Amino acid sequence: MEAALEAVTRQTFGKNETRRLRRGGRIPAIVYGGGGKDGGGTAVSIDPKLLMQIMHSESGANAIISLAIDGGKVTQVLVKEYQLDPIMNHLLHVDFYRVAMDRAITVSVPVTLEGEAVGVKQQGGILDFVNREVEVECLPADIPEHLEVDVSELMIGQGVRLREVSEGVKWTPISPPDMLLVHVVAPKAEAEEEPEADEAGVEATAEGEATEPEVIKKGKVEQEEGGEKPSSESRRSERK
Repeated sequence: MEAALEAVTRQTFGKNETRRLRRGGRIPAIVYGGGGKDGGGTAVSIDPKLLMQIMHSESGANAIISLAIDGGKVTQVLVKEYQLDPIMNHLLHVDFYRVAMDRAITVSVPVTLEGEAVGVKQQGGILDFVNREVEVECLPADIPEHLEVDVSELMIGQGVRLREVSEGVKWTPISPPDMLLVHVVAPKAEAEEEPEADEAGVEATAEGEATEPEVIKKGKVEQEEGGEKPSSESRRSERK
């Protein structure tokens, strides 16, 4: 998906300027990489609401954005990193990366699941979603919105690996081809040994065996072996 966004160059910096921007409904951002001047970054400000609309689209953070700076030349960018307010979940800062449409780039693509596994529906298994993102390399225009995996035919003990969904696509996997994406596992059997252990403990108590923790018993033994010798009065008492 391609989207359009306008940016304004920033000439002043610091906390006060950042507060002023946010009060005015904008946030600080930086554009770097690709064909930028001297390869450096350009400080700009943007409207966070418009960017959030783009990031919440089907393409998400992988959307190619046509960024016009100061109403001038448009450059193609991707959202490289962004910072969110931990409480309000509002955008605080964004890093844009310039991309050349004829050069391959590496991006992270979300994995989505399609269907209901037979191993879950009929065999009572559990669907284990192991890896929810994969890294791929492709041209910017060929970035997939997501990697869809059909789990309908999976039985207990079966799964889907990245190499099985990498054929006939316009991207090359960077993540290991044998990476397990999803599989169906058998439910864990409940342990039956604990009740037996409880019964054994009851029998031991009934027979008069000591029920103190082992570490306490060991401490007593060490005290008797390594402690002071009995006093003369204690020895006389023992002889009596």
